Amino acid sequence: MTGARAAWAAVSLALAVTAVAADRPPSIAQATLAEPDAVTPEVSTEELASILAAGSAPVLDVRSSQEHAIAHIPGSVNIWEKEIEGIEARFPDRATPLVLYCNGPFCGKSRRVSAELLKRGYHNVRRYQLGLPVWRALGRTVQTDLEGLRYILESDRTAVLVDARADAAGAVAGAVRVRRGEAEAANEDGRLPHRDKGTRVIVFGATSAEAQAVAEEIARKAYWNSSFFGGSVDELRQAGGGR
Repeated sequence: MTGARAAWAAVSLALAVTAVAADRPPSIAQATLAEPDAVTPEVSTEELASILAAGSAPVLDVRSSQEHAIAHIPGSVNIWEKEIEGIEARFPDRATPLVLYCNGPFCGKSRRVSAELLKRGYHNVRRYQLGLPVWRALGRTVQTDLEGLRYILESDRTAVLVDARADAAGAVAGAVRVRRGEAEAANEDGRLPHRDKGTRVIVFGATSAEAQAVAEEIARKAYWNSSFFGGSVDELRQAGGGR
């Protein structure tokens, strides 16, 4: 069995176990990889969303700083796997509950970091091993930071900027305007690249909350490579947006 088939077979098995235990149809949001002999336990997408909403545990993105800046799960903290001492410095209490994630089922970063943390005495470490790809695939949006935006504007000329601001003042050159409630129409009328759902789409707004709300609507139209910019419109322009 190939690695990919084995991974998704594990997901299917986990779903089946969930269905039996709960005596109801399983939800993909409740699935984990159910890895055999896992050193640290996993959390599902649903559990991770609850953890973030409640602020019940730090969620650590152990990918590189550039990857995090380009796209990350909102509310996560970036500490690169090569800088594990940064985790110790920030969370010295070995009982601190920690949740790690990286680039999905076949990414080894969160596995390696969680195993190393156990060696260093941490005993409340879990992983969202489904990672950023599945988070996005299930219609949840991600955040882009200023440095990530600079990288995209300089290196990815195919990216689509979406202006989600409710008011029409101060238009940003080259951006398409999609307000709350307009994702369906924008998908049909050509404002969004409906023939290539993998196009990078970055949403900005008057506030990050406004941008996130529209980005979530766009993600649910199957734009899996979409995100929202967490900074201001002035920062967007300083980074080169609207040139």
